[in-house]
Amino acid sequence: MIKIESLARKLPESPGAFKIPGSIGRVALFACLLTVTIVLSGCSRQAWNDPYRAGEAAGPIFYSSFSERPKHLDPARSYSANEWAFISQVYEPPLQYHFLKRPYELVPLTADALPEIRQYASDGTLLPDHAPASDVAYTDYIVRIRPGIRYQPHPALARNDDGSFVYWPLDDETLDRVDALADFERTGSRELVAADYLYQIKRLAFSPNHSPVASLMAEHIRGFADFSERAKAAHDALPRQGGMRPWLDLRGLDMSGLAEIDRYTYRVRIENKYPQFIYWLAMNFFAPMPWEAERFYHQPGLDEKNINLHWYPIGTGPFMLTENNPNLRMVLVRNPNFHGETYPVEGSDEDRRIGLLDDAGREMPFIERAVYSLEKEAIPRWNKFLQGFYDNSGIGSDSFDQAVQFGSGGEATLTEAMRERGIRLSTAVETSLFYTGFNMRDPVVGGDSERARLLRQAIAIAIDFEEFISIFRNGRGEAAQGPLPPGIFGHRSGESGVNPVTHEWRNGTPRRRSIDDARQLMVEAGYTDGRDPATGGPLILYYDTPAAGPDSKAMLQWYRKQLAKLGVELVIRATDYNRFQDKMLKGTSQIFSWGWNADYPDPENFFFLLYGPNGKVESKGENAANFRHPEFDALFVEMKDMENGPARQQVIDRMVEILRVESPWLFGFYPKAYSLHHSWYRNAKPHLMANNTLKYKGVDGTSRIEAQSAWNDPVLWPLGVLLAILIVSIIPAVRGFRARERSRAL
Repeated sequence: MIKIESLARKLPESPGAFKIPGSIGRVALFACLLTVTIVLSGCSRQAWNDPYRAGEAAGPIFYSSFSERPKHLDPARSYSANEWAFISQVYEPPLQYHFLKRPYELVPLTADALPEIRQYASDGTLLPDHAPASDVAYTDYIVRIRPGIRYQPHPALARNDDGSFVYWPLDDETLDRVDALADFERTGSRELVAADYLYQIKRLAFSPNHSPVASLMAEHIRGFADFSERAKAAHDALPRQGGMRPWLDLRGLDMSGLAEIDRYTYRVRIENKYPQFIYWLAMNFFAPMPWEAERFYHQPGLDEKNINLHWYPIGTGPFMLTENNPNLRMVLVRNPNFHGETYPVEGSDEDRRIGLLDDAGREMPFIERAVYSLEKEAIPRWNKFLQGFYDNSGIGSDSFDQAVQFGSGGEATLTEAMRERGIRLSTAVETSLFYTGFNMRDPVVGGDSERARLLRQAIAIAIDFEEFISIFRNGRGEAAQGPLPPGIFGHRSGESGVNPVTHEWRNGTPRRRSIDDARQLMVEAGYTDGRDPATGGPLILYYDTPAAGPDSKAMLQWYRKQLAKLGVELVIRATDYNRFQDKMLKGTSQIFSWGWNADYPDPENFFFLLYGPNGKVESKGENAANFRHPEFDALFVEMKDMENGPARQQVIDRMVEILRVESPWLFGFYPKAYSLHHSWYRNAKPHLMANNTLKYKGVDGTSRIEAQSAWNDPVLWPLGVLLAILIVSIIPAVRGFRARERSRAL
């Protein structure tokens, strides 16, 4: 490319050359050079407004965005989706979910096979696999990890030739010159061993780490609660020097439920029978932690510089976090020590048809780097996706109609504008549930009387969640017929899955019962035309909600209209979330709405929301409706310890039947996830359980950069007009100047 300054030096200037004044000459020179620059820049394939470095987009780099800064990247503390989006690419628990198989299936990750599960009676007798839960005193999960797996390069693992640690203890000179983890000049690595997994489980029990699953694990892992008390006492007894956070080496304390069998094998002992524990072994909470990293990060001065586990994770996964600037961007780079993993070779016929098995057997990951830019506003994020600068995108309500249209059969398809750009749509019903509940302690809508039951059933028919999905969610949802979403064992679809209280099966699809059916139930309940016989006026019910903003006004008004169809007056009691929580804990609410995202794909994770002993008022549990039903509670205890199969399905069907008749919830809807991706982005299959899916993704950088160039073609004609105006404006000045020069010569 010609340099502007060199071009300026080459302009001719001889005694016979025509001269113009300096100011006019500079304007003309600028116009000429601007024209040359525009022409030469147009020769580049890179879009003018490309926010990344020149040539980057042509490489195996994934570009996306995030809207909420992660706070905790420590696997003992982190429990938010925006945090797991990053750390799940770094940390590796022993198990993971198969990327393609549905229903969701656990497979080994760092383990060489699924855990060996042994059940024992109270006298230590080994029991058969299908022994009744009442006979099982404790269960051992024996996990063997694969040898040869190594941690990412990290300064905590750097050693000198004599075996001593380079950065332990940390000298003042080194501390003064480092401001980020990358400033440490030397890194090291070591092999993953079984003790690292045991160390992390101890970290869950160590109260200063504030693990959100500590109380739950204390109910299941033998010796967990006792270890927590002893570890806290040992930590409190450590001397504090200069305000330094003392480091307690948890290796020196035993937990009775943990055992290191050999270098690569460990055992976790669970009280009684808890089949769901295997799902926890696929969560980041049970990923390994090298003790050296925790000790390294506890050194004085590092925490003040955000050099800690909450900022810089350390793992064995395919990527490592090299840049953590939550006010700008987060960058994941391929781990050079990654042990290797191949893309799955098993999938459905549909997976094969749409190309999800094209990479079968290939080494992963397929990308070298992932760049996530902070985008707090939806519109800039959407525009950058349309320009090709982000490889994938969700769909906000403001842009939904621009992207998606619905066919005559209700199927979602992309608009013509999206199809022309080769953009593709992925949809999946989430393993989540949004429901409206009744406080079963309330004297009007609660209790087990026939009158209250009929009232709840009438309201369940009247509140039209199909309409709610259409109005407030752009069709992104599926009306729920029960508490179990698709993908969870026990969920029934089709005619066998219809809730007969609220729906009928007509013409191959569930149809909500008519409002006349609901009004008849009101009559049977003693509320003819929605009137309260005690007052003679309309029955007044109360809806408690933390949705108090202007955006919620239309939704709350919709709820009022639904009850008005029955002649019932609904009073909205909106408040802030803290006050709402307080009402729920005290049991002073009447009707409310809430939601639940599955932690693991098991029906126990949803049914426990209605299990009596988990009542919000009684035990501050997650049973916000305070529902208690003797048969349901007994079936829950039986069901939660059963293996998946026909017998468990039969129990689940009866539990669902009880909930439909009693109607402590209006089952609401299962949200539907809509995501878009460009044609150069491959293996974009939604997975609602797994978070470590970045390694499966691939990009075609050549196609991306060509699209960016085509979609961001600059509009040059305004510059041409500007140049023309500049030239035209110069002409009178030049003529005037020449006229003055001639007059002086005369």
